[in-house]
Amino acid sequence: MGRHARRHDLLLLDLECGRMEVLDVLDAPCPRVGHTSSMIGDSMYVIGGRADPSNILNDVWVFNVTKSDWRLLECSGTPFLPRHRHAAAAVGSKIYVFGGIHSDMIFSSLYVFDTQNIEWSEVQVQGDLPCARHSHSMAAYGTQIFVFGGYDGQKALGDLYSFDVKTCIWKKEMMIGRPPSAKFSHSMFIYKKYLGIIGGCPVSQHNQRLSLLNLESHWWKHISISSIGEGLFVRCTANIVDTDLIMIGGGAACYAFGTKFSEPVKINLLPLISLIESSMHLHEENMHAICQEEKTMGEMNVSFCSPQNAVEPVTNGSFHQNSEGVDSGIARSQMVASHWVLRLKKKDAKMAKDMLKKFGWLDLGRKAHSQEDGKDICFPVTENFRALFNQRNNLGGVSESVCQSEKDTCMIVLNILIECGATILADEIVKVKKASHSPFKVMKEAVGSLLSDRGLPLQLLEELPSRWERLGDIVVLPLTSFKDSAWDLIGQELWFIIAKSLGAIRLARQGRVAPTGTRDSTLEILVGDNGWVNHRENGILYSFDATKCMFSWDNLSEKLRMGHFDCKDEVIVDLFAGIGYFVLPFLVRAKAKLVYACEWNPHAVEALRHNLEANLVADRCVLLEGDNRITAPKGVADRVCLGLIPTSEGSWITAVRALRDEGGILHIHGNVKDSEENVWTNYVSQSIQEIARSEGHNWDVTVEHVERVKWYAPHIRHLVADVSCKMIQT
Repeated sequence: MGRHARRHDLLLLDLECGRMEVLDVLDAPCPRVGHTSSMIGDSMYVIGGRADPSNILNDVWVFNVTKSDWRLLECSGTPFLPRHRHAAAAVGSKIYVFGGIHSDMIFSSLYVFDTQNIEWSEVQVQGDLPCARHSHSMAAYGTQIFVFGGYDGQKALGDLYSFDVKTCIWKKEMMIGRPPSAKFSHSMFIYKKYLGIIGGCPVSQHNQRLSLLNLESHWWKHISISSIGEGLFVRCTANIVDTDLIMIGGGAACYAFGTKFSEPVKINLLPLISLIESSMHLHEENMHAICQEEKTMGEMNVSFCSPQNAVEPVTNGSFHQNSEGVDSGIARSQMVASHWVLRLKKKDAKMAKDMLKKFGWLDLGRKAHSQEDGKDICFPVTENFRALFNQRNNLGGVSESVCQSEKDTCMIVLNILIECGATILADEIVKVKKASHSPFKVMKEAVGSLLSDRGLPLQLLEELPSRWERLGDIVVLPLTSFKDSAWDLIGQELWFIIAKSLGAIRLARQGRVAPTGTRDSTLEILVGDNGWVNHRENGILYSFDATKCMFSWDNLSEKLRMGHFDCKDEVIVDLFAGIGYFVLPFLVRAKAKLVYACEWNPHAVEALRHNLEANLVADRCVLLEGDNRITAPKGVADRVCLGLIPTSEGSWITAVRALRDEGGILHIHGNVKDSEENVWTNYVSQSIQEIARSEGHNWDVTVEHVERVKWYAPHIRHLVADVSCKMIQT
């Protein structure tokens, strides 16, 4: 049994005696989950993770094994966005990081961290690229990096990709034999010429297999492992020491936050590999391993048998009794019931549900329910499970009609459930589960019924949206939906049906950003009192009225980039402050000395005032309401931000005037055709140079960096030019 909490303990496992101890090291990283750790020489590098639901990390810590000390690295290069559930693999002195998740954003980019130069860079890749994913596995074999599985936000993945660090080419691998089933939160390792995969979610009998891929012959082989409950490996670490696979951590339920936690386990790979290589005639389905615990650390001794040989079942022979003195199982008065439930403590429910689903014992036609006190959960089970459970309690075994290998597994799972105090009861509250439908199908059926009742044509259903967005608790319908004027005839009743179908507290319809200088939002609230939403990003709180203020979700990388500058001694002028898109990262993350925030949209000004107070940085910001060409200060700035698209050219003179006489940095945003990026960059540089001369400045003007923020439209990029203006010494 285990208990979940975010930890920052550093553990040392002694393989000789099986003892694990906590190392007492000062200045350790904050507690976190979903990070990666990679060994290079005597140093362990810990990257990213999640400290709490609102604090996703992108820091890099290094632990020196020899000196036994932690150090937080100050990284340079390309900004590495915060993420967790990513994967990492070390090749030489570099660590490659792929995928991960931040809020609802799942990454498909590949980054490399140079441990010698302490520098991040995004790899410019080619080939057959893997889709965005998290909770996947990654391992290096020579100059090749392999990635398997993961979760793409919709489903578990079962694909295998390789990446060549020399050519920077991705390749989707097609191997011989049946590949492992789709899974995530599993473990991957490299042993000699073999790539191994074990564990993961969804928890099923396939995830109790050790899958081995011969990287020379490209042949998959699978070894079934019949283990006790603690051997259901999810989110555990996998390390090779000599000929042993060492598995540490993880839980029996999907995700490591389940109610069952794994004991450390050691699997000797040498006999497995020897048997595979020398006994290819043995069918993979007839390979079985038995897990036995030794000392503090469970050591998995692997043996094999043909179908004729029986494998001794692993049981502990323990029984539990309930308060009536009946063996914890089925009360005799209940034997005539037609529907059964398995009752367990709430803390064991997740693990039990996974096991019941895995073996087909969960009755999917009925609903689970809690008892009145809420401490127990009742799962509907099949008649087959009821019979097996009864046999186990009354006879101490399972029917001889069940084959030996299945009997072993059944006994193990039944023992675990019994140890958890599970009991079989008659289902007195038979809740039949309704067939599940997608939100779109539910919406279509409900709206179709409404149209029929009102005598309106069902052809209107073609205007239903198949996709929508969320702003906080507001579901936002696209501009292209419900365009026909006939919808107005059913008015508010329609919107309440849509909101209920989509499970929305508030419902809105998107409009085009108003083509005014203030770029007002035209979002229309359909259900709900107001449009105020709260959005937390990189530890910064943004609050705004979505019906009056524009908010771009796609500028996360640029906001993070601004927050990574060291601005503690700088004065910054933001000419297009909005609700604080860049003002807040400068103040909260970059620790700017002072920010002048210029904004002329009164609704954005209201939100900005609120956000400055909410993030406790109002004392370092001067809010200037009105046209920046009139309100912006002159000769004070070390850095000026011009975050307006499609162009901020109307305020370039204002930006130059805001810089100190010694010069500074301009961050100039613009939408540019992909074929005209160099033309635009040269135009920006020449224009700023001419403006500087006209203002009496003898500056050297250069574009130091061009950031590609996002695709704004087909062949149109949102770019940011970092323009350096330095005084020429005469």
